[in-house]
Amino acid sequence: MDIRVERSGLQVDAGLAAFVEDRVLAPLGRDAGSFWAGFAALLDRFVPVNRALLAKRDALQAQIDAWHKARAGKPIDAAEYRAFLTAIGYLVPEPAPFAIGTQAVDREIAGMAGPQLVVPSLNDRFVLNAANARWGSLYDAWYGTDVLEAPAAKPGGYDRARGDAVIAAGRAFLDLTVPLDGLSWADWDGTALPPLCNPDQFVAQHPGSLLLCNNGLHIELVIDAGHPVGATDKAGVADIVLEAALTTIVDLEDSVAAVDAEDKVAAYTNWLGLMRGDLVASFAKGGKTMTRALDPDRTWTQADGTTLTLPGRSLLFVRNVGHLMTNPAILLADGSEIPEGIMDAVITSAIGAHDLAGFGSFRNSRAGSIYIVKPKMHGPEEAAFTNNLFDAVEDLLGLARHTVKVGVMDEERRTSANLAACIHAVKDRVVFINTGFLDRTGDEIHTSMQAGPMIRKGAIKGSKWIASYEKRNVGIGLAAGFSGHAQIGKGMWAAPDRMHAMMIEKIAHPRTGANTAWVPSPTAATLHAMHYHQVDVFDVQREFEQQPVPGLDDLLTIPLAAGVNWSEAEVAEELDNNAQGLLGYVVRWIDQGVGCSKVPDFHDVGLMEDRATLRISSQHMANWLLHGVCSREAVMASLKRMAAKVDAQNAGDPLYQPMAGNWESSMAFLAACDLVFNGIDQPNGYTEPLLHAWRRKKKAAG
Repeated sequence: MDIRVERSGLQVDAGLAAFVEDRVLAPLGRDAGSFWAGFAALLDRFVPVNRALLAKRDALQAQIDAWHKARAGKPIDAAEYRAFLTAIGYLVPEPAPFAIGTQAVDREIAGMAGPQLVVPSLNDRFVLNAANARWGSLYDAWYGTDVLEAPAAKPGGYDRARGDAVIAAGRAFLDLTVPLDGLSWADWDGTALPPLCNPDQFVAQHPGSLLLCNNGLHIELVIDAGHPVGATDKAGVADIVLEAALTTIVDLEDSVAAVDAEDKVAAYTNWLGLMRGDLVASFAKGGKTMTRALDPDRTWTQADGTTLTLPGRSLLFVRNVGHLMTNPAILLADGSEIPEGIMDAVITSAIGAHDLAGFGSFRNSRAGSIYIVKPKMHGPEEAAFTNNLFDAVEDLLGLARHTVKVGVMDEERRTSANLAACIHAVKDRVVFINTGFLDRTGDEIHTSMQAGPMIRKGAIKGSKWIASYEKRNVGIGLAAGFSGHAQIGKGMWAAPDRMHAMMIEKIAHPRTGANTAWVPSPTAATLHAMHYHQVDVFDVQREFEQQPVPGLDDLLTIPLAAGVNWSEAEVAEELDNNAQGLLGYVVRWIDQGVGCSKVPDFHDVGLMEDRATLRISSQHMANWLLHGVCSREAVMASLKRMAAKVDAQNAGDPLYQPMAGNWESSMAFLAACDLVFNGIDQPNGYTEPLLHAWRRKKKAAG
């Protein structure tokens, strides 16, 4: 039932109003009437600008579409294309050389390099797991994954042979990162402190624990000869614990299905619980009820007898939604929905103020900042809009200027092409930039939709623009002074069960100068942390600072399949791959409200999927359909084939609702069809408008 209350001319969902007034504002000592009046004034100022920016996106896209249509079948001249993009304002002048001026940044962001988790805000258990992933057991990570290929662990309790292999790998890791003078760690018996080659790597100790450090990351040796593992070890080492997920992004965007006030309150509640330190999750496991809470800080005694305290939890960002979507949680006087990104900025910042006021059991930001990641901005005007919005939020909440920091997601083509100008627009509050292949590819396809058919999805990773995109992101960030002041990040490893492959491939991220990269689980964070022990990212950045930033020519090279004639079998294979991924994700989003989960791919490999994967698949199919690579009938046949496959892959889920045979009644199947057959008409190829509409229908239908 839709119950609303009037607040300063706004129609606010009653549940949201109660949450904001009773749980957010009251502890801050804020007058609710003044807050809502200020919020209404902020909306009066920013909603028209938000709408104008979205209209500009549409206008630019229309001009680009027309340009490509007028040149149908002709090769694209790079100089002519760049001149056109400049003339319409898609490309803007580069700013003069500058350095970011962000102050009060926590060391996890400014001075350390390590993994970053992204976790859906709607799942309290996952959120707590991620927040507690600051420290992770390397022994557990090795024992329970495929990183160590042999011997495989036998079922039925602790496998000594597998455990011995883990212990040996642990000693080899220590030899590499914190070597001993004249001794291998395999020979250390624990009777005295280890003779480190570099004594500065010894940090502290307490009974049962030695704390070491390498490349700014801590390594804890847990000494317990009474432990089942420690009892088998000559030095009594029961575990090696790594400082792992330095930062975590609590996500309100791509990894959640939040379409109304009920969903938003649930997400905001978890964010509040994190900021106050009182979030608790209870769940059933192994026939028992388990309870999870935030881990406390960790303490050791240093050589001089003083106590060293280190954070027990990741430093938390919150990812707001972008500028596009609106939400029915709050309506303007004319009955229209307010932009969801504005609502997120106000409410997540107000919740963050609890941390700054010291209300919680723990501190998130010891530097006194609130960290917001802002996705899907198109160009410097939209970055400037976010900067101005955050100014206004700070004024509304009585926060000092630039208390609210921003992370800029470099995942849209107009942002990539104007990245320096985008950073300049937020130069006094920016703490993070990163690349994201999937959303960026979705926008690449949609922006150039009319130019011709794109190459196959898997081949896009080898395109000129991808290599340029990744290099430019790092180079532009370093030129703007990010090293030692802000994060440069790389994208997600999507296969949580393929850790052996991750350990081979993902070391490329620190080697390319990124001081953080996304991982799909706490276990993956622990393993990826090893890469930052192997590579001193800040040394890499100092080297890369001397190299020129790649120009725009490769970045603007469209991945067109000029002159390619695929066989019927190749087309069917590509359609099936896209359709299976699309349906596997959509069916959980629409029917169960799950925005991120491990979804089996076409080859039954579990991949962590969110809306970005959906955007690229739907846009690729829409592109091939537009240019006659395939027919509507072929696409529909593929969707129906893959619906049956996805049904089979989810046969063990008691909540699952089959799509096959329910072609006219399965809202999930109809939503997937919409995303493909109406994909050209979706703003910038985004999936959110259709997903939200179908999810609301599903919720309304019970």
